[in-house]
Parts: sequence; C-alpha cells; structure tokens
Amino acid sequence: MNSLAKLLEAALFASPRPMAVEELAALDPEATPAAVQAALEEIREHYDVDGHGVALVAVGTGWQILTRPEYTEAIERAQFAVRPQRLSPAALETLAIIAYRQPIGRAEVAEIRGVDVGAVLKNLHERGLVDVVGRAEGLGRPLLYGTTPLFLEQFGLRHLEELPRSDELAIALRRDATVSSAEPEAEPAAEQAEDPAAEPVADAMAEPAADPTPEPTAQDVASEAAVVAPEADVTAAAADPDTTVPSP
Repeated sequence: MNSLAKLLEAALFASPRPMAVEELAALDPEATPAAVQAALEEIREHYDVDGHGVALVAVGTGWQILTRPEYTEAIERAQFAVRPQRLSPAALETLAIIAYRQPIGRAEVAEIRGVDVGAVLKNLHERGLVDVVGRAEGLGRPLLYGTTPLFLEQFGLRHLEELPRSDELAIALRRDATVSSAEPEAEPAAEQAEDPAAEPVADAMAEPAADPTPEPTAQDVASEAAVVAPEADVTAAAADPDTTVPSP
C-alpha cells in the first residue's frame, strides 16, 4: 500500500465511527478526493485478497473497518465487543415507521401504532437515530422526523434504499409469526415501562364484549304489574257490560 493508504488505514482503525471521504481527505492537504477514494479501494482490496479477519466497509456516508461477519458470533460470545444498548420493541416499531415513511410527523406515527409515541420518539431522538428534518404545511406546522446517518451506521446500511423491501418483510413476519405461535413469549417489563400506553395488538383489535342483560328488580316488576292491571280490567269490562271500570 502507498503512504496515503497507510495513513487512511491508521485513521480508520483509530476511529470508533465511520469516517467520510471529506474527513479522511483532511489528513493530507495535498490529497484530492479522487486520491482518497482510490486509497480506500486499495485498502479494501488488500483486506479481501490477503484474507484478513477485518474488512473495510462503506457504512452510511463513510467508511469503517469492521470484523468479518463469519467471526461475529465468536466475538460476541467472548464479550470482547461493546455493543450498543438494545432497542425495545416499541422503539424498533416506531423507528421502522419513520424509516419507511419519512418525513413523517408524530401524530401520523401515533395513528399508525395506535398509541402515543412521545416517550419513544424522545428516546430515539436522544440516541441520535432520528432527527427533525422539517415542518409540515398543515395547521400548526408540526415537526417532521427522519432517520440520521447514525441510524444507517447502527443497522449497517449505506443508504435508505438498502432497507428490506415489503415482500422481504412479509416473508420475515410470516416466519416470526410461525415461531411465535409455536412458543409465545411475554413482553419484557422494560418495554411496558418505556411505553405505558402500548397495549397488546390482540387486546386493541378485539371487539368489546357485550354487557349482560341486567336482572329485573322488584321495582321493575311492580311497575309492569301496574301497567298490566288496567289492561286486564278493560278486557274484563268488555266481556261483562255491567262491570264498572274505574278511571285510571
């Protein structure tokens, strides 16, 4: 590798996040963006051809040196790598809606999910996964949210076009539904604490049970008897003309 490629390799190795071409170009004032791009391709080819355990990967808008996928399980099992805190199911659901429908407002996300998303949206914003990207034209001009470069980095995507397509999601959801039906799992307590307004989908979609007919009280029976009694007297009077019927 040439001197520029070695310099970029050292910077990428020391960086905990992907680095953009513009950032890498600042390491050498005489290097042009084309020269930096060529040096990056040289590093990537070097790792691929020589069979290294790491690879140079384009992540989001930058480049990062990562371990190869075939060694991920062993490294995680040994707990060498520090992984970011996992997102709750509510946060993942909200993040997926924003990723596929961005730019989108809070009210639209809440309407799709069927629950308030204020706390979850705040959590995603604090983690840097979503950000305000503009304002809607409607009443009050509500804020619109979209994903950030950190979202692409966390999910190993170069751009949003690499998100799974709808047909791929349908296959994955059917597979997950089959596994869940065979062995249902309880929702974590942490999820309930983060999004207290969320309810199970089954409960939200279930039709409310009809209230049982109340048993008649003694007062109801007496009232009905009072109404029926004059009718009985009138019937008797019709049968016997000499009978005097008191006025009600």
